[in-house]
Amino acid sequence: MSINRLIIQNLKQNVKNYYLYVLALIFSVALYFSFVTLQYDPSMDRASGSIRGEAGIRSASVLLFVIVAVFLLYANRIFIKRLSQEIGLFQLIGMNKKQIFRVLTIENSILYFSSLAFGIGIGFISSKLIMMILYKITGVDDVASLHFSIEALQQTLIIFCIVFVCICFTNYLFILKNTILQLFTVLKSTEHRVKRFAWLEVIIGLLGLLSIGSGYYVSQRLFDGDFTGINHLFLAMIFILSSVIIGTYFFFKGTVSFILNMMRKYRRGYLTINHVLSLSSLMFRMKSNALLLTIVTTVSALSIGLLSLSYITYYSAEKTAMQNVAGDFSFTTEQTADLFTNTLEEANIPFQRIQRDVIYVEADVEAIAETEFAQQNIEEMPLILPVVSAEQVENLDLVEGETRFAGASVLMETMLTLKDEGEISWITPEATIDQHFSGREKTTILSYLFTNGGLPVGIVNQNTFEQLQVYQDEDLQVDYNVFFAVNITNRSQLDDANKLFNHLIDEFEAESGPLSLVEMSQDQKESMGLVMFIVGFLGLTFLITSGCILYFKQMDESEDEKANYTILRKIGYTKHDLIKGIRIKQIFNFGIPLILGLSHSYFAVKSGWFFFGTELWTPMLIVMVIYTILYSGFGLLSVSYYKEVINKSL
Repeated sequence: MSINRLIIQNLKQNVKNYYLYVLALIFSVALYFSFVTLQYDPSMDRASGSIRGEAGIRSASVLLFVIVAVFLLYANRIFIKRLSQEIGLFQLIGMNKKQIFRVLTIENSILYFSSLAFGIGIGFISSKLIMMILYKITGVDDVASLHFSIEALQQTLIIFCIVFVCICFTNYLFILKNTILQLFTVLKSTEHRVKRFAWLEVIIGLLGLLSIGSGYYVSQRLFDGDFTGINHLFLAMIFILSSVIIGTYFFFKGTVSFILNMMRKYRRGYLTINHVLSLSSLMFRMKSNALLLTIVTTVSALSIGLLSLSYITYYSAEKTAMQNVAGDFSFTTEQTADLFTNTLEEANIPFQRIQRDVIYVEADVEAIAETEFAQQNIEEMPLILPVVSAEQVENLDLVEGETRFAGASVLMETMLTLKDEGEISWITPEATIDQHFSGREKTTILSYLFTNGGLPVGIVNQNTFEQLQVYQDEDLQVDYNVFFAVNITNRSQLDDANKLFNHLIDEFEAESGPLSLVEMSQDQKESMGLVMFIVGFLGLTFLITSGCILYFKQMDESEDEKANYTILRKIGYTKHDLIKGIRIKQIFNFGIPLILGLSHSYFAVKSGWFFFGTELWTPMLIVMVIYTILYSGFGLLSVSYYKEVINKSL
């Protein structure tokens, strides 16, 4: 038989071994090509919006290549192991290792480059859908169209040719280092089985729980005053990262086996068939899979965490804009406010105009600081706050000696945590005025230009305000001392008013800082929408690759346990009995990494979400639910594959 005919025969006979590899390859190529096509699409200029946006897409494409390369190398590893007996047979009939490598390389190249062409076609078709999703997220008003990029094609071909060379190299090493005997037994020796339960596992298991718990604890104490200075915070973050990752490894290395062993001892060794097929199997395999499961869990936590943080920023865009603008439109000079309101009157757009005088006074709030971290921040630098009169704030009436705060950002409220009431002082060069702090107002009354990016605004009685004006420190005054806001009465005319605002933008003085709520919200959504799209695309890639890796692993385990299913069916157990145990096993196999990943991401997000937006629970829960649903699909696929193996076991 000629080499060419041998290759054709192998391709026909090994379809069942090749299909998984081919699907993984087509998926990877389509994913990469569709994303890279966006990078070279001319219409992406509007979506990316800046050099940073383009750089983000380029960086994401590099990271995507790394993920895809690792995924394909792992899929090829599964593939080559399935062909190990065939390689051994080739050696038995007299073929040397170079000839075998040549046959496998030709077979692989036929599959690889045909799948590459097919994947590019799918990626080209799906690129329009991806572009439509990007436009929807960023709010770009444009029509997505199919665009075939020669640059994207060249980049994809170069990248996947590099991957093919790496695959060929790993195949050559596999053929070179394995003897004929090893090739016939490689499928039966892929797992290191643990025969007995040792006290070392108990120690490792407890260390895993302790390490993860300590990482969680420190993450929630980052901004409570225990860590001061950049160096301390950096070391704390390194500790959190290392303790959680090491703890996760120990968890899979010993904690799971320890817990399951306790369950087995509780039942005094009397296990049903479901326990034998699920819990016992996990006890003996979890240790050998510890590194793989740690990587999958860490990748899942990273994906969920980054997706949650980016969605928090995107979801909070409107509220963040409201905090920054403090009205539909805001101005810092009377001239620009008059120009805009006159234009609104000419266009017959009804509005409400607000004016507030602003002074800046040093505040002593140490008595109402609720945390050590807040006290340390107050002690390190004087707290200079903008102050307005209650007479110029709607629906608010304060008595003499009373002060309220308003408009602090979520970040500032976290860094400067204050009690609900207490005693504070306004400090001026001439006098110190003691006040009773009576709480916070939820409304924002000044734009961020007056609040230094999110500091609270002090609201005092008119008499106190006049005293502070007389005693104020001239060195603390800034260019902005009067705030003007314009609110559109008829909300249906807000877009029309915003168009007029944009037409006048060149006539406004550059230093006057005119702000539009609509524009700021849209800018925030465009910039963070692109970030969320990139992170979401990479997160989806992480999800699918990690899910596929676990799925491939379960395929290996199912083939390894096929003989056990044959014995169990011969002694009378039905397919339904076996499938029930398999379902429990897959809940553990896929559920434990998922639950740990969700837990890690929750504590990571909760420790610093306030840097990214104003809302935590809604965006984070949406991301977690979607991720869980998609991830669970791989568990269902594993159960389906086990069903086929069980059906063929007898």
